[in-house]
Amino acid sequence: MGSFPLCLTVSLLLQGRGDTFTINCSGLGQHGVDPDAFHGVFDRKIFHPFINYSIPTHVNLSFTLSAILEVDAQLQLLTSFLWMNLVWDHPLIHWNPEECIGLNKLTLSAENLWIPDIFIVESMEKHQTPPGLMAYVSSEGRITYKKPMRVTSICNLDIFYFPFNQQNCTFTFSSFLYTVDNMLLGMNKEVWEITDTSCNLIQTHREWELLGINKATPKMSMGSNLYDQITFYVAIRRRPSRYVINLLVPSGFLVAIDTLSFYLPAESENRAPFKITLLLGYNVFLLMMNDLLPANGTPLISIYFALCLSLMVVSLLETIFITYLLHLATTQPPPMLQWLHSLLLHCTRPWKCCPTAPQKGNKGLGLAPSHLPGPKEPAELVGKVPGPREAEVSGHPESTWAQLEHEFQKQHSVDLWVQFSHMMDTLLFRLYLLFLASSIVTVIILWNT
Repeated sequence: MGSFPLCLTVSLLLQGRGDTFTINCSGLGQHGVDPDAFHGVFDRKIFHPFINYSIPTHVNLSFTLSAILEVDAQLQLLTSFLWMNLVWDHPLIHWNPEECIGLNKLTLSAENLWIPDIFIVESMEKHQTPPGLMAYVSSEGRITYKKPMRVTSICNLDIFYFPFNQQNCTFTFSSFLYTVDNMLLGMNKEVWEITDTSCNLIQTHREWELLGINKATPKMSMGSNLYDQITFYVAIRRRPSRYVINLLVPSGFLVAIDTLSFYLPAESENRAPFKITLLLGYNVFLLMMNDLLPANGTPLISIYFALCLSLMVVSLLETIFITYLLHLATTQPPPMLQWLHSLLLHCTRPWKCCPTAPQKGNKGLGLAPSHLPGPKEPAELVGKVPGPREAEVSGHPESTWAQLEHEFQKQHSVDLWVQFSHMMDTLLFRLYLLFLASSIVTVIILWNT
């Protein structure tokens, strides 16, 4: 009894030899197509149609990428819409067009025909294909079957250069059941035709654009079985305009405003509150725009935001330190270390082009604290400091000379600390300018590559 199904299958397949399935033209008359003319073919749709078992069925395929619906960077998934086109020869279908009122092609329901089990290896869920599809059948038995598919496929996404990233995803077409002994895959169209058609039809909600499609023909080995495959490499690129306008431009404006805050006097009481307000505003901006950033990984834009936030925090801390330093300098200025004094003299030379470099007056001290309350100007003190003889003639005791000299030294120390604070401002200001210039150059380079 176990050999009965096998004998039945063989007997059904052997009926395909010769002209058994040559379509009778009496069923292709002027009154339409008689289903009985294809009844023998329809009854055997579950079997792979063969006449010579040593010759594999050649299935030519192509596809059109008509839409990129979603690119999920967190799950590493690409959701797209494809039109898959399959062409193969059915050896059991044949009729003579001259005997059948010149009829060369018919449209039949795909449910009544044997369809190759071609699938996409990267697909992560069942293809969503509408029912009731039709197929074109020519008089030579060539079948053309077009199937629309919504495909969710796995794709190794690289988000480091987000939003200037380019992705390379693959669609690998293969068979579930048939090895190279039973089925071989070929191309129905050239790759450049597939690329041109897809570029003309693709819809991506203006976020992605198709760069190109390439192909390879590897073989997949599973144990002792070898399966034929065709792999298409699809290169897509994100359009960055939306993210540049919503992310990079506002962030750049906030950093630029923070840069301009260095023109406020260091001793001003409004400088620290202004920077605190900017810092809070930048944090609110990051919270609002967080949904536009990839949920996984660390893209370059996240590093940029972290650097912007770090610069603003450092700028605020520097402002607090300078405010404390100037307050200390006007009350009880500490002595400056020798190495710090040498560094200060080196950085404030005229050829260093420091915005806060000392002017021609005040040769050794440089910057005069014109905005600071407290002791008098060094020049005034120097003009008023009498010599020893003048002190004796004028009747000043020697203690008066020591007091004036102490006041002069104190003012000298104040000048040094004020100059040091301006040097710190200058260095941080230049760091801001360097960061802004580097950011602009990086965006231009990434946008053009």
